[in-house]
Amino acid sequence: MADMISPAVSGGLDIRARYMALAQRKRMYSGLTLIVFLALMASGFVIANDRNAGGFWEGLPNIFAFPAQVVSEAGEKAALLPGHLVAFLPALLETINIAAVSTLLGGVLGLVLSLLSTRGLARFPRLIPLFRRIMDVMRAIPEIVIALVLIFVMGGGPVPAMIAIAFHTAGALGKLFSEVNENADLKPVEGLQSVGASWAQRMMLGIIPQVAPNYISYALLRFEINIRASAILGFVGAGGIGYELKNAMSWGQGKFDEAAAIFILLFGAIVFFDQISSHYRNRLTGGAHDV
Repeated sequence: MADMISPAVSGGLDIRARYMALAQRKRMYSGLTLIVFLALMASGFVIANDRNAGGFWEGLPNIFAFPAQVVSEAGEKAALLPGHLVAFLPALLETINIAAVSTLLGGVLGLVLSLLSTRGLARFPRLIPLFRRIMDVMRAIPEIVIALVLIFVMGGGPVPAMIAIAFHTAGALGKLFSEVNENADLKPVEGLQSVGASWAQRMMLGIIPQVAPNYISYALLRFEINIRASAILGFVGAGGIGYELKNAMSWGQGKFDEAAAIFILLFGAIVFFDQISSHYRNRLTGGAHDV
């Protein structure tokens, strides 16, 4: 009996020893990775600080100087704040419109690209790598770079911002949509194919109804991001509330009350749409899980 138990115990000890060795090796690799990361971060900070016009540590005590000036001047001119809020409301609506149209256009293009780049669903399976690389390029180029090029070609205004954000959104949502598509049930597609449905019909009737809640959830999340992006692009002349904020900040003291009003409008809009989209995202994803 002892001879029969002995090999089993020995095997268990062997497995435990191998597991402990594997865990120790994993901890060592994790430690080395952390050390390399910290070293790269420290060296990058030193290089950036050396090349900066000022110095990070020298300028650190002044980090709250500008916000203090804005708050101080806004407090002194508090009576003018409601008027500023009303005056800059059209610029905020322009920013929201840019974000909404960009999300819609980018979402539609991203949907098409996602279907063309998903294995088992693609209309042209051999071109899947091509469509994936197209989405990679769309995501890799920042919106501000595209906007600057378009502003140089088309002039300032909301259209360059809209195209730039839609271009980047298509790549980002296309990637997310394709991951959702990979988890879709293919049985409805096979059934539609057996009765002679076209590729577009198979996608619209067999795939889209399954993944639509997740599509909308991701699109709502992207809409929040695009509101921030459209405000930032206003700094380079792409219109919207960001353009008004740049002008107010460029004037310096005397216009800080206007900058404060714009900050309040932008913050309020972002919080509002964040709460609305979060509510509907939770309902959509919850409903999708229940199904």
